[in-house]
Amino acid sequence: MKVFECGVCGHLEFNEAPEVCLVCRAKKDAFSENADAIKKPADPANLTDAEKKHIPKIVVVKECGLIPGQCCTDVHVKVGEIQHVMVPEHFIRCIDYYLNYAFISRVWLSPEACNPGAALHLNAPSGTITAIENCNQHGNWMAEVEV
Repeated sequence: MKVFECGVCGHLEFNEAPEVCLVCRAKKDAFSENADAIKKPADPANLTDAEKKHIPKIVVVKECGLIPGQCCTDVHVKVGEIQHVMVPEHFIRCIDYYLNYAFISRVWLSPEACNPGAALHLNAPSGTITAIENCNQHGNWMAEVEV
């Protein structure tokens, strides 16, 4: 799978660049293919403490407590098995959500005011949920789960 990165805001898209960036509205020519845009653990079976602080953990809740009578899926993302710090010099900038590799939402996080996590309430009964977190010092880290 190809990964395209916006040269203006850093937003990532899968498979092909969009006509317009969904985050900053930059034109398609601002995107370039970047195979290294998403960090990967050196050994997924033996994560380092740094990797444990960056790889998102996704929890899917299929019960609707917010909008009764709807087909709802809550997607909770916590950054790290070991909780990531949220201080001005080192923090999680945002968490991006994708459904079947199509961008659907970004949650911005502020250091000190926010914890390193977010939740999204989807009207989607199935599919692949991808979460990408962006650390201001260590880049993008990704996790996926089937709904």
